[in-house]
Amino acid sequence: MPTAIPTSVAAPIEVRGLSKSFKNVTAVSDLSFSVPHGSITGFLGPNGSGKTTTLRMILGLVRPSAGTSAVEGVPIGALSDPARTVGAVLDSQSLHPARTALDHLKVYASAIGVPDARARQVLALVGLEDVAGRKAGGFSLGMRQRLSLATALLGDPRILVLDEPANGLDPEGIAWLREFLKGFAASGRTVLVSSHILREVEQTVDNLVIVSRGALVYQGRMEELRKSQQSRLLVASSSPAALATALAARGIVDARSLADGRLAVTGASVDAVQSVATRAGVTIFGTVAEHIDLEQLFLSMTTGQYVAGASAAAPSGFGPPPPAYPQQPGYPPQPGYGPPHGYPGHPGAGPHPGYGPPTGYPPAYTQPPQPTQGPMSGGPR
Repeated sequence: MPTAIPTSVAAPIEVRGLSKSFKNVTAVSDLSFSVPHGSITGFLGPNGSGKTTTLRMILGLVRPSAGTSAVEGVPIGALSDPARTVGAVLDSQSLHPARTALDHLKVYASAIGVPDARARQVLALVGLEDVAGRKAGGFSLGMRQRLSLATALLGDPRILVLDEPANGLDPEGIAWLREFLKGFAASGRTVLVSSHILREVEQTVDNLVIVSRGALVYQGRMEELRKSQQSRLLVASSSPAALATALAARGIVDARSLADGRLAVTGASVDAVQSVATRAGVTIFGTVAEHIDLEQLFLSMTTGQYVAGASAAAPSGFGPPPPAYPQQPGYPPQPGYGPPHGYPGHPGAGPHPGYGPPTGYPPAYTQPPQPTQGPMSGGPR
């Protein structure tokens, strides 16, 4: 287990106004965040949201178009001993297939000035000591991920930067990685780990930096995000309208009628709703507590889609589907293309039963029209 490292005044990683464009494609836009000492910070966003580009800028591998990044208060190029300050895993595909795991690590150990004995130590740390003599070309993706992590650990760094480290790991490997990172952070060291799946790192990270389309959408503690979730009660009653009126009179104003006749009440306990109903002469037939899933909340923040329970524009969590086969501007209809005859969207087809928004929803459940986009030129994804 690594020994604890005294913290300095500067944050382990600091990003201020970072931007990067590739020709006419903006990969990162005015991004600012910091990573606290002794934390595991999750850097989350969908694929193509600029995570890898940001990590490469922090590590000095990509020059930003604007803004700055610092590792322990200075640009990474100004560190006197970078390998002992920060270890990084950005790509597990760059291993030489003809080298054994041990030989691969010895090459890097020599490059950063640490003894060869350290190579065997880090192999043991990541659980690969039994395959030290095997060539990396025969390793599974999960084994390559572990060997890449061992490479990052050679200098015994104070900071780890990991890009999608759980890719290729089986459930046992993910559980091992989670415990390893927790132990690393518990020693006073710091981890910045990227992922496009919140559930993958939910049990590991302390802090979150969430990006979408290269811009920051959330920064804060995981616990704060959990507390921000609003659960609601689905109440079946003898008079939903009378119950909603009575709840509003008691200051419980977020009560919405659902298509099935139930009332969706947010911000009130079962006992509070029952008490109000009794005073109003309304009979409660049953209540069901509905909780918003963190992954759904993450998706709503990063994609703008209508996900169950996670959108302010669709509090019920279900919005109407987008129009079938939308026509892109600048492309006239071509004969033989488009939806088949009899399907929604065909000129000769009427409304299809079962398609479209459910009836009985208030205007808040209606999805606003989405802007269309033309073809995008090449660039980072």
